[in-house]
Amino acid sequence: MARVSAHALPSRAPAVVIGAGPAGLAAAAELKRAGVDAVVIDRADRVGASWAGHYDRLHLHTSRRLSGLPGLRIPRHYGRWVARDDVLRYLAQYAAVHDLDIRLGVAALSVERFEDLWQVAWSRGYERGVIAADTVVVATGYNHSPKMSDWPGLGAYSGTVLHSSVYRNPASLGARDVLVVGPGNSGAEIAADLAEAGVTVSLAVRTPPNIVRRAVLGIPSQALILSMAPLPLKAQDALAGALQRVAVGDLRAYGIPKAPRGIATQQARDDVTPTLDVGLLRALKAGRVTVVAAVSRFTPDAVVLADGTELHPDAVVLATGFRRGLESLVGGLGVLSPNGRPLINADAQLPAYPGLFFLGYSNPLTGNLRQLGIDARKIAAATTSTIESDR
Repeated sequence: MARVSAHALPSRAPAVVIGAGPAGLAAAAELKRAGVDAVVIDRADRVGASWAGHYDRLHLHTSRRLSGLPGLRIPRHYGRWVARDDVLRYLAQYAAVHDLDIRLGVAALSVERFEDLWQVAWSRGYERGVIAADTVVVATGYNHSPKMSDWPGLGAYSGTVLHSSVYRNPASLGARDVLVVGPGNSGAEIAADLAEAGVTVSLAVRTPPNIVRRAVLGIPSQALILSMAPLPLKAQDALAGALQRVAVGDLRAYGIPKAPRGIATQQARDDVTPTLDVGLLRALKAGRVTVVAAVSRFTPDAVVLADGTELHPDAVVLATGFRRGLESLVGGLGVLSPNGRPLINADAQLPAYPGLFFLGYSNPLTGNLRQLGIDARKIAAATTSTIESDR
């Protein structure tokens, strides 16, 4: 089983992996397979804690067969679209099968280079310490910190406002009229969840999304996208667009015009993934979700939209995305782009910082979990190659 330990942390380790989610577990398992022992640290009290915090309805949007991490398939009885709680069971099983050295409740404070080693400062309760390591893999998650837009008047608004990361289910929200802000995957699924419970739902849309079916003719959209991946962006846009027109149709009558860019181009240039339909289209066509204009500002008792309309919902759910949240950890190294995303990912390394890797920050159309496995293998290969060259 996984060595989840509350004992003293080492002062020296071959590798430190920061984050015990899917990326961190995959990295540690592949490093171990390559003969490099890694200590995995995470501030949470369980592996895959970010998954535990997601809304109850959540299932993987990628198929089970294409979502397993290296060295362990997701059990078939979890079904094609794996539920949140089954993802958590799988991650716990993955850590146990690979006998990973996981230290929970340990927060990584900073990563710094000192002479020829990396220094990972950590805290656990009142304890403080540093682990020196040859290799550090930062795998804290693509969706780490909730992103809140700073609308005028939001601070003075008297109604209920919560980020999508806090939403669990319609019953816990306890509202009969809800405004969901943002038509991405979280916003679309939360809107569908509320509508199916009989809640009146308005969905505020600024930029029209590319909505695609989770599967077309029984084939997961992920598999279809994989088949197109070698093609140029324009060709991918054309093929995906043709499938989209057949499977989804024209949504202008429901308040959603055509997206400004094709699916592949939007992902590559804007870092915006398509919205996989898991109930929104049905709710739109049944009139249970109404698309409204983007939010412009708040007053003490209303939400004002870009077209001047005022809404008075019982609750506002902000599906406004997430930040990487890496500034406090590695911000001083100059390894982050202006939007907070690492300049490197997978086995790429900056010349000044050998042995520092980032995993899980590519957000590919072909599926995050699938890509984690591919990139974890690359990191392990790059690490062992460096060790051998230093001998």
